[in-house]
Amino acid sequence: MADFRSSDPQSGPSALQPDPSTVSTRPSDPTRLNVLSLHSTKAPPAPAPVTASTNRWSLIRFLRRAIRTLVLITFAAALAIFLAIVGYRWIDPPTSTLMLGQRLLGIPITQSWRPLSAISPNLARAVIMSEDAGFCRHRGVDWRELEAAYERGQDGGSLGGGSTISMQVSKNLFLWPSRSYLRKAIEIPITLTAEALWPKARMLEVYLNIAEWGPGIFGAEAAARAYFNKPASALNEREAALLATALPTPLTRNPRTPSDLHRRLGANIENRMRASTSHIQCLPRATKAS
Repeated sequence: MADFRSSDPQSGPSALQPDPSTVSTRPSDPTRLNVLSLHSTKAPPAPAPVTASTNRWSLIRFLRRAIRTLVLITFAAALAIFLAIVGYRWIDPPTSTLMLGQRLLGIPITQSWRPLSAISPNLARAVIMSEDAGFCRHRGVDWRELEAAYERGQDGGSLGGGSTISMQVSKNLFLWPSRSYLRKAIEIPITLTAEALWPKARMLEVYLNIAEWGPGIFGAEAAARAYFNKPASALNEREAALLATALPTPLTRNPRTPSDLHRRLGANIENRMRASTSHIQCLPRATKAS
């Protein structure tokens, strides 16, 4: 605080002057300036106007991020599937997408994995003759059958058909069951990769162990015991043919009590099995035996 002193006692109060030695030289308190600035009547700057150009660039940035994320997810999924295919060459798949879907619905799953040597050769031959007679000749995709199935779809028919055993393995292990061109497009590269890494015997072994044969019934062993009360190794020709012809519609065809149509289809496959030698040349000798 300034000390006011008079140099002349006669000069009176008007002559009082502050003593320079007592005048504070400290800078003014910035908080006081801030308080004063709050009372300023100057308006804040207006925000930049949103223009069509701004919206367009925001949309472009969003699309770029979305595409980048989609590419990363696709790459990660493709890598995971590739590594699974490599591993499944020696390791038995613990489940399939179809089994997972039924588990989520609360359906109990019955499956017992069996090597190909523990499955009746009758069933191996019946399945090949019923589902994919060119199994030993093609490299995973039967392009002629696939083209025929595409043409049927274009003509308003079903999108089904054209799937080889190898393609069904790819679908059952990694994809969804509903039919669509998108699924087929994804199915083909997965199948070609699996065919390049697995021998034919391994492909058939995986198929016979993950195929659906009824509600919650997966694999040859579970099907043989559910319908004929015997192991898969003991199936005869008739039983194998009835099981094989149930594969296209496993939820409606019962091999234990076949309909007339189912019985006729089975008899047809039995006849074809007896002339199947040229169709099973890629299989081990034990599997070829009748």
